[in-house]
Amino acid sequence: MKYECNLSVKELEKRTSKDYLVTKKMLDIDSVEFNNLEDGDKIALSYLVKAARIIEKIHLMIDSHHNLAFEKYLLDSIKKGDKKAKLTHILFNAQKGIFALDCESNLVKLAKNLELMPGRGLYPDDLKKEDFHMILINMIKENKIDMVKKILNQRSVVEWDEEKKELIAIDYVDKFKEEFEQISKLLLKASCVSTNADFNEYLRLQVDAFLKADEMLDAYADKKWAMLQDTPLEFTITRENYSDTMTETVLENEELKNLLKENNIEVISKDYLGCRVGIVNKEGTDYILKVKDFLPLMAKNMPLNDKYQQVINSGSDISQTMVDVDLIEVAGDVGAFRAGITLAENLPNNDKMSLKIGGGRRNVYHRQIRFITSKDAQKKLQERLDAILDKNLHQFYDDKMDHPFTIGHENGHSLGPKEGCEALGKYKSIIEENKADMVSLAMLDVLTEAGLYTKEERNKIIVTYAADNMLKSKPEITQAHRVRSVMQNYYFIKNGAIEISDDGVLFIYIDEMVPTARKMLTEIIKVQLSGDFSRGEKYVLDNFIWTKEMETMADKLRKISKRLNGEVEHKLADKLFLQKD
Repeated sequence: MKYECNLSVKELEKRTSKDYLVTKKMLDIDSVEFNNLEDGDKIALSYLVKAARIIEKIHLMIDSHHNLAFEKYLLDSIKKGDKKAKLTHILFNAQKGIFALDCESNLVKLAKNLELMPGRGLYPDDLKKEDFHMILINMIKENKIDMVKKILNQRSVVEWDEEKKELIAIDYVDKFKEEFEQISKLLLKASCVSTNADFNEYLRLQVDAFLKADEMLDAYADKKWAMLQDTPLEFTITRENYSDTMTETVLENEELKNLLKENNIEVISKDYLGCRVGIVNKEGTDYILKVKDFLPLMAKNMPLNDKYQQVINSGSDISQTMVDVDLIEVAGDVGAFRAGITLAENLPNNDKMSLKIGGGRRNVYHRQIRFITSKDAQKKLQERLDAILDKNLHQFYDDKMDHPFTIGHENGHSLGPKEGCEALGKYKSIIEENKADMVSLAMLDVLTEAGLYTKEERNKIIVTYAADNMLKSKPEITQAHRVRSVMQNYYFIKNGAIEISDDGVLFIYIDEMVPTARKMLTEIIKVQLSGDFSRGEKYVLDNFIWTKEMETMADKLRKISKRLNGEVEHKLADKLFLQKD
């Protein structure tokens, strides 16, 4: 196929300029964190960075059938002095692919004559949603149940078998056999030099999982990873399914939905792969671990907690570890800057086998992503507050309070219903992210009374959350994290906890926020317990209301911050990648 860059030089120059392209800097070459490591761990990191970059290649193939070929076209064009290709490649590396939504929810398409398909690189490029549904209906009626189960599984790539004239599913490990074998060799080398025995055991379990397509091998690796607490290094294979907008559409077809139910076929959205490499920060981890002692109290205070089983053990033995990490590399899905980049992750997700065999979960927090360090960034933040937040509330805004809120959010993923949420289809991620936010807010009074937060910190967390929850544009329904923000803002307005004036200024009734959050959390859990797609859809659409006042505020925010895209700078990782064995 012949490729061509889609954006003009003028548009590319704008999107890659300092004002429009934010840079998140990972650990630098001369960082104290790296220099303080044992020699064996430094060598191990070079292998882990190389493994991460192969994961990135797999991510690109999963994300679009065209990504690798288009990148080759860009690199070949750059060699010929093509300025447009050079600027396009900057955005390609930032958003990690041809297609992405920017910070104002505009679709950025880097290649001409290509359209974003719901199946991305996980389904045949020309497969339409309606055709997909009919094919599955016919397969079920022909009793091809096992293959339908594989097609609707989180760890498969779906292809068209020309000989059989039907869809087939191939496990990731088999589909990307060569890449996973390369990664396994690197992880094995890392496990031979890294200084921590538990970490090395995890790496070897991950090697096994990459060499054979077996869900149980993944489970053993995940289970061990979720137990890691006192290790110097961090290496995570992230597997999350927010980007798959094809698989979950099957629940929109009533005939197909009924057939799936009759044949006990579970629908699980497909995983996108990412990788995180870093160094565990002990001081930051100690702060985060303070919260662990309060998890049983949080579980006890969850609404309707007698109606479901929670992921964590609600007793004294909490099956959850937590680390704060200085990042060296974020590759693939976890490093893709698509409207934003994640502050933390709570894994494995509920659909993973490791949780079914008694494994726990692990929260990893991203230090370099959350820091606001430059004077320019601080200035922009103050401009934002002056424009949208009532002056009397400025005393309660503290950007450092985003961190404890995020800690509450990530722990919120481990609380609430453990099963049944997959039936909510394309709305499940929106509802789950909404739940996690509301857990963080709803528990503030409980945790303040228990001594984790002071009253002042509680107020600052509330005001900082509310101010930061305001968006620059109405998001697309596929943007789970941003849709939930709109839902929350509308819900808090409707329930009298916040107001946005006609001229786009936010006022927060601080003491109304926690009760309102608990009310919303209760509603969310009822929806999750119902396992009813229609009810989930109604709940989301009833609250996903973008008001005139929100648009007024968004217009002000767009004038203050021109940012449209972002990129990650990883100089230390680049150096480690080039390091010889």
